[in-house]
Amino acid sequence: MSTATYSTDRPPNVSGASLEPQAAVARHPLDTCADDVIKVLRDDGSLDPAHDPKLAPSEVIALYRAMVRVRQLDERLVALQRQGRIGFHIGSLGEEAAVLGSVSATRPQDWVFPCYREFGAALWRGLPLQRYIDNMFGNANDTVKGRQMPDHYTYREGHFGSVSSPIGTQITQAVGFAWAAKLRRDELATLVYFGDGATSSSDFHSALNFAGVFKVPVVFFCRNNGWAISVPTERQTSSNTFACKGVAYGVPAVRVDGNDLFAVVKVARDAIARAARGEGATLIEAMTYRLSGHSTSDDPKAYRPDAWLDPWRRLDPIERLRRHLERTQGWTEAQDREIEVAVDAEVKACIAVSEKVAPPSLDSMFEDVYAEPPWHLVEQREQLKAGPRPKGHGGR
Repeated sequence: MSTATYSTDRPPNVSGASLEPQAAVARHPLDTCADDVIKVLRDDGSLDPAHDPKLAPSEVIALYRAMVRVRQLDERLVALQRQGRIGFHIGSLGEEAAVLGSVSATRPQDWVFPCYREFGAALWRGLPLQRYIDNMFGNANDTVKGRQMPDHYTYREGHFGSVSSPIGTQITQAVGFAWAAKLRRDELATLVYFGDGATSSSDFHSALNFAGVFKVPVVFFCRNNGWAISVPTERQTSSNTFACKGVAYGVPAVRVDGNDLFAVVKVARDAIARAARGEGATLIEAMTYRLSGHSTSDDPKAYRPDAWLDPWRRLDPIERLRRHLERTQGWTEAQDREIEVAVDAEVKACIAVSEKVAPPSLDSMFEDVYAEPPWHLVEQREQLKAGPRPKGHGGR
């Protein structure tokens, strides 16, 4: 496969908002220097007052802790997959600010429709870590009863929809849910996540068109992380930006530095507030970068040289936020270590519990379709239970 190249000293765009066609280019760390990109967090840890969301110190610390927790979970789950203890993981390494900054802007009544990198958003909305880890093992306590692959979680109590693998399907679902809420006069908005690759799906275009026409209270959150598995952004679209795709549908759009927690909070809050006022949808293009492979089944070295990661690592959202905490609250390495030790203990305890729970029963395969199972399914269930089992599977 041929790969695009870029120079680390490429000058920033004069304006990414131009509607004049330009040659599509690979994602570059200086993309966020374009004058249409919302930025708040400066290199020295200070904040630009023009877009400062005015987070309380306690809010900043809570979000920092959540970002570190997600990062540690990513690392541990990759290790578990490599050890053969779970089958799969799809993480958010390098995208923690985009995910947690946006979900923190939602209100309790709002609903979240995830893509698949948003387990941090589910945890922020209250998903117990034990339930998440149970999903990773697909055991009998898994909410989806082992019917899905790992990282296909759901949390109805926290108004968090279910993950599904097909690309873009959650986008139309979020619009439909928000449209129903509008018809019912329920005061809520939906936040839907998707990657840059999903903008090539028919669901994306159908959803934006419907949302634009009917002024649906939905926030479209595109994580432009540079890659759709091995397809780079410059092969995904010839549009200057992904945000400009909202123009054709009458959906206001904004680009934001997705590795800047404060900027993400700012634009997401504004979009939620706009939806709550009955002004309709907003498209957010969060400019971030996927520092890991697409998933544990992907080898990014096959299409992306390691050297490309160096400039992006310098824009690590956790390190950038830590500089702010050092500047404003005298944050120390000892406090970091305290978080790491607590998360490590929490994760190990959950894994120990999950590994002792049996797999879902065979009976569970026939549940959740009918209120009362029809005779033919009852007959099939009993035949399955009585039939021969592969070695090692027992009766479960």
